[in-house]
Amino acid sequence: MIGSLRGTVLERTGESEVLLEVAGVGYRVLVSPRVLGELEPTTAAFLYVHHHVREDAELLYGFVGRDERITFELLLKANGVGPALAMAILATHTPSALRDIVATADVGSLCLVPGVGKKTAERLLIELRNRLDLPDGVVASLTVPGVGGSGAAGDVREALAQLGYSSEEIREAMREIPVGADASTMLREALRLLGVRRA
Repeated sequence: MIGSLRGTVLERTGESEVLLEVAGVGYRVLVSPRVLGELEPTTAAFLYVHHHVREDAELLYGFVGRDERITFELLLKANGVGPALAMAILATHTPSALRDIVATADVGSLCLVPGVGKKTAERLLIELRNRLDLPDGVVASLTVPGVGGSGAAGDVREALAQLGYSSEEIREAMREIPVGADASTMLREALRLLGVRRA
């Protein structure tokens, strides 16, 4: 199995593929649009690689960081997530942002991924909470709106969004408020934290 490649970028093809020459051999590597923009033709490059084997093809997926490759491989273990969806998720959210999204059960942010609707996002949050490296104590207390639990956290996130707070501000606030409290208590604490940050 190929785990990494170091060589020279020969060309970029389309929106998701680069031809990387390593010791005289050209490897076609699929990458996200963000990574593709960093790989200029004739320049040296190093990519962490996931070697994906199917019955009809062998595909290489390239990443500039080890954390991205690890996250990609964890995403592939979730039910219904193939390489295309995993790449779309990482093209939309960095690994650290994805961990924050899962830790706060932020359905809305996951729905920003092309092809991911609310039901798919809710299912992914449930599956990913046990796969991603989340802070101690977070996993046991997560509730996803509409998928078990009281949904109080989801109600608070929705209320904050309607008040004009960004998804990043909401995620940061939700990480600090006491988990398991009722919605009104959580909302008051979130507004206090957000007020302090904006002051």
